[in-house]
Amino acid sequence: MDPEFWQQKWQKREIAFHQAAANPLLVSWFSQLPIAPGERVLLPLCGKSLDIHWLLAQGYQVVGAELSEMAVQELFAELGLTPIVSNVGKLQHYHAAELEVFVGDMFQLSQATLGPVAAIYDRAALVALPAEMRQRYAKHLVEISQSAPQLVICFEYDQALLAGPPFSVNGEEMDNLYSHAYHLNRLAELEVPGGLKKKCQATELAWLLSQR
Repeated sequence: MDPEFWQQKWQKREIAFHQAAANPLLVSWFSQLPIAPGERVLLPLCGKSLDIHWLLAQGYQVVGAELSEMAVQELFAELGLTPIVSNVGKLQHYHAAELEVFVGDMFQLSQATLGPVAAIYDRAALVALPAEMRQRYAKHLVEISQSAPQLVICFEYDQALLAGPPFSVNGEEMDNLYSHAYHLNRLAELEVPGGLKKKCQATELAWLLSQR
């Protein structure tokens, strides 16, 4: 994960990954997670996703991790929130109402700094990382969350047809990354209308990861 790559994406407004509405797989399947309104849900590499708006509207506390400070500033502005900003080690911490976001390298986020979370929603993090980083990311996420259950949204497609990101993460890789800590349940899949980036056929999938 090259931080400069994603910083440039936001600065150049190359943010096609930013969806115009809450993800339909989130809306359909988030209730499968054992989390109650008022509890904290972690969103790694959250950007300014409208999924955050939806989760807040359902009564959850949201804690995000994001590289781009620009994205985080826009997120709070679009929610009409004025954050308190402080430094936590090598990270910045934005906090207002039921939303907090750690800005910087997610691998600098520790379990102690994060605090307890009841669940993880990963729509744009795992698929944003190249293959050589996904193992490290998955291990880190399990550690800092103490194996909190996850709803993971990912893509499957012919990686030879598209360089990514988003990258293709198939069932075999999901099993390799997470089966040591979770039971994996493939909940649903949707064909990507028009193909991924209008270039190749792709499927968007929802996985439920439940603690062993």
